[in-house]
Amino acid sequence: MPPGVSPASAEAWTWENAAAGAAAGFATVATLHPLDVVRTRFQVSGGRGCSDVPPYRNTAHAVYTIARSEGLKGLYAGFYPAVLGSTVSWGLYFFFYNRAKQRYLQGKDDQLRPVHHLVSAAEAGALVCLFTNPIWLVKTRLQLQTPSHHTSRYSGFSDALRTILKEEGWLALYRGLGPALLLVSHGAIQFTAYEELRKAVIYAKCRQTRTENRTYEDSLNSIDYAALGAGSKVTAILLTYPYQVIRARLQQRPGSDGTPKYTDGWHVVKETARHEGVRGFYRGITSNLLKNLPAASLTFVVYENVIKLFKAAKEET
Repeated sequence: MPPGVSPASAEAWTWENAAAGAAAGFATVATLHPLDVVRTRFQVSGGRGCSDVPPYRNTAHAVYTIARSEGLKGLYAGFYPAVLGSTVSWGLYFFFYNRAKQRYLQGKDDQLRPVHHLVSAAEAGALVCLFTNPIWLVKTRLQLQTPSHHTSRYSGFSDALRTILKEEGWLALYRGLGPALLLVSHGAIQFTAYEELRKAVIYAKCRQTRTENRTYEDSLNSIDYAALGAGSKVTAILLTYPYQVIRARLQQRPGSDGTPKYTDGWHVVKETARHEGVRGFYRGITSNLLKNLPAASLTFVVYENVIKLFKAAKEET
């Protein structure tokens, strides 16, 4: 709950948190989607049965190759489910996260401890996974479609959903849910790091200006939000990236005979470790960092400033 907001108005603030999170998610995807396409293709390249994905040398070569062979459409493959998924995910995440924090704040006059931020973020992440896994599965499959794709191509988001339900059943929409739930730790680590770094920066700024009661809004600006977002994100990525690789490989489209390329998450782990070693679990991390560090910065800059706008509007009324 933002400082200065009374418990009576807490429920309203959760909806404003959701709206701010949705705006942040949309802005992030619209700006950095091509790097997400590259990251996804790198994650499955080198894995079992991945002949459909060209062998890219590095991120720049991947962007160039996709643009030359597939055009702008290739760089923005899966854009609509990515926008939908990111907007819904961030909106729900901030909503559930702030609801959880309010629950832990009840009866407390002091600030929440790191464990409360960690648990709140984990709760939010798990709920978001259950709502959005089908969207991310479709996004992954659309991003992996190339001109050499050996099966009939999905024409778009709705066609992909219909085809998956017809050919594989509704359970297929939840492939990769296990690693996705493990990735809840990613958000938990990121948000805990963000909250603790934010408190440290506010304290440092107050000490520097010799003011004890400056508000959060007065203490931090967009540059601070950007640095905090990037700093918390890099920590989470380095610790949890292998789960993203496992999920992407599980969510690939089955072969032409209808057989999935991997049976489950443990199968991915064994095959990747045997054929690629530790490096295989970090495929695409360069493009992932290039996308997600500015994305995290942009997300928190947009989110915090939208919250400021909501608060200013409340104060005027």
